[in-house]
Amino acid sequence: MINLIWFAMIIIGLVVSAATGRVEAATDALFSSAQQAVSVAFSMISVMTFWLGMMKIIERSGLIKWIVKLLRPLSLLLFPRLPRNHPAMHAILMNMSANLLGMGNAATPFGLKAMQELQKINDDPSTASDEMCTFLAVNTSALTLIPTTVVALRAASGSLYPTEIVGTTIIATFCATAAAVVLDRVLRSFTQKRR
Repeated sequence: MINLIWFAMIIIGLVVSAATGRVEAATDALFSSAQQAVSVAFSMISVMTFWLGMMKIIERSGLIKWIVKLLRPLSLLLFPRLPRNHPAMHAILMNMSANLLGMGNAATPFGLKAMQELQKINDDPSTASDEMCTFLAVNTSALTLIPTTVVALRAASGSLYPTEIVGTTIIATFCATAAAVVLDRVLRSFTQKRR
């Protein structure tokens, strides 16, 4: 669907530029945007490679285990019915740790693994379990201390102060995560009353 929307926007832009006699402006914009996209992509590759490497160093140094231990009480509060040593709990903790460090790309495989493990213990495979919904809410809102991807995009776009968003990102992601958890609990209580 999104491909159709992009295609329609491009076609509409070309038709409007042809109708107004500004085809060369559309062509120039097209090529300059493509050039900018390639340069941003190349600068993002270096930054993402750096942070994925940092994630490996953090994982091998044992720091990730410390972060996991720090997050374990929170995960037990969020997922009380999930066994403490279940593989899903480990994947959830690794996902939360990677998101906390702003490494969304490193968090994605852990998120997929968590959902697979949660599906294995789901009583009704055709419907998402409460734990799956809670994990989705927490993962989507993702409390972030270091927004590495956004900082990288800002740096690639020529921002003079790419890290100035760190404080507001912490506040915004904290509010989003708190709202997601509260809404998850409120909506869960409604569904449990219906059962």
